[in-house]
Amino acid sequence: MATHHSHYDPENSTTRYAVLPDQPESTSAGRRKSLKVVSGILLSSFFLLSLVLVILNQSSDLSQENSPSSETLTPALSRGASQGVSEKTFRDVFGGSLSYYPWTNTMLTWQRTAYHFQPQKNWMNDPNGPLYHKGWYHLFYQYNPDSAIWGNITWGHAISTDLIHWLYLPFALVPDQWYDINGVWTGSATILPDGQIMMLYTGDTDDYVQVQNLAYPANLSDPLLIDWVKYRGNPVMVPPPGIGVKDFRDPTTAWTGPQNGQWLLTIGSKIGKTGIALVYDTSNFTNFKLLDGVLHAVPGTGMWECVDFYPVSTVETNGLDTSYNGPGIKHVLKASLDDDKHDYYAIGTYDPVKNKWTPDNPELDVGIGLRLDYGKYYASKTFYDPKEQRRILWGWIGETDSEAADLLKGWASVQSIPRTVLYDKETRTHVLQWPVKEIESLRVDDPLVKQVNLQPGSIELVHVDSAAQLDVQASFQVDKAALEGTIEADVGFNCSNSGGAAKRGILGPFGVVVIADQTLSELTPVYFYIAKGTDGRAETYFCADETRSSEAPGVAKQVYGSSVPVLDGEKHSMRLLVDHSIVESFAQGGRTVITSRIYPTKAINGAARLFVFNNATGASVTASLKIWSLKSADIRSFPLDQL
Repeated sequence: MATHHSHYDPENSTTRYAVLPDQPESTSAGRRKSLKVVSGILLSSFFLLSLVLVILNQSSDLSQENSPSSETLTPALSRGASQGVSEKTFRDVFGGSLSYYPWTNTMLTWQRTAYHFQPQKNWMNDPNGPLYHKGWYHLFYQYNPDSAIWGNITWGHAISTDLIHWLYLPFALVPDQWYDINGVWTGSATILPDGQIMMLYTGDTDDYVQVQNLAYPANLSDPLLIDWVKYRGNPVMVPPPGIGVKDFRDPTTAWTGPQNGQWLLTIGSKIGKTGIALVYDTSNFTNFKLLDGVLHAVPGTGMWECVDFYPVSTVETNGLDTSYNGPGIKHVLKASLDDDKHDYYAIGTYDPVKNKWTPDNPELDVGIGLRLDYGKYYASKTFYDPKEQRRILWGWIGETDSEAADLLKGWASVQSIPRTVLYDKETRTHVLQWPVKEIESLRVDDPLVKQVNLQPGSIELVHVDSAAQLDVQASFQVDKAALEGTIEADVGFNCSNSGGAAKRGILGPFGVVVIADQTLSELTPVYFYIAKGTDGRAETYFCADETRSSEAPGVAKQVYGSSVPVLDGEKHSMRLLVDHSIVESFAQGGRTVITSRIYPTKAINGAARLFVFNNATGASVTASLKIWSLKSADIRSFPLDQL
């Protein structure tokens, strides 16, 4: 664990990258804080017990299939914001009080995913420090070992050989020192040329100050990286003058600088309402210097969390190590905006000498332009996979139900399916996100292949074995005469304010309905909508409609989406990964992505259905479908007798 004795001896090492201790961090500081910690745990436990008792008193026996009715609950307490991180409690999107729904065991059990990574129980949020080491992919994640709500943040740890099937390992880092006693928060791994792993993470101190700390494997020869040591000189970075003590977090993976032996990394912050990325210089990962200026800043975007910075090739189809730069290279800068809880990115050019990043298009700058995902998705992080020469993206998919429901089911949040990230050579403004190829190993037998001619206002049932675990690939050919003959349609269309898939237009919506019941009283349509301006130019939107996804109150019911470039000669295409309460939707090869969380009460188990539809008024659409049922992933604890 975090305080095991290190088998790595820096005194005898020939490395020039880091000078680290050969003894673990002293725990004396942690003992000095023990009274505070115990008091906090007791207070938290009392609150949780009280909350659970209230819930259980309001609920009838969960083993019974209760009739739908609801009661009003007081909105859940704020979590995280007072400590200087993003709000971790889901707030009802419509405002007002939350309604409690009498969820049954059957409903809650169905919500748990089958092939997305999630812990066995309790709360999870940001992905941390993903890396590949000696044949294993490692994922660390923000975890509360005590409850299904945010708090007591510890680093969970899991490993995989294929990014799909996972083994849980013991905790990697726990909050046991004065510099992280209030939380071991988000961090990133940097792998040095000699194989050393430098893990930098944000700690929340005993005085609620955000500082950056260093940890490293106790035994680098261990493929599982079971034991981690915290550097005895922590913290290695503290908030600089002019930066708030709660506005300094989430160090990135480091990249090599222009000087020999130099490493650079960036940390998110803000000055007033301007989001910024600070840059630090180091040669040994224990001593850091803040460089003049900032990597980039965007006024009006607020606090930047979980900043990510990496190169993409404009000519090749493989991913790049974080230190790559030169001809044929662009750099992606991404920030998670604390103000609106979305992940924004932009593509630009990085000057390593001036240490400045400049967006290619200022109108698509970070925080005001493109988002990685237009649904429920936050705190994403990439890493370079040297095994497959690709860049892989992880993202936190939070819940959009109530805390009361999460406590009843005993867990909250999942990680997205890992996605590869490439530069879109066609638009030159977007990245392309696509599920890792390993997901295809879960496909059952041959796909269902079907072509359907959909007249305006039609919907057709697609017979599949299990509508809750699917890989759906669909393309749509819109009637050419209708498309070209329409002069103007739905100028100013917007997914969020459109009224959803029930709102009919001349050229849309058309798409796929997932997790629906037979009567369509519950359904989640994912669809395209074509609008045409007064100049006759068509603009396509990709939307996901949750407004009728559940009959239960107190869950998010909104329409997500954005415009998506559909180039000449391209059909309208989508790929949907359906996994019980989560649907990840990819349009046009991953130019636009939407992640949905849904909580149906009827469209579960054998009652779930899949449909294809065309709700346009003026155009027929031909849908071509290829659908696979997906097996469950094997996600379990590593055998303890083998540790």
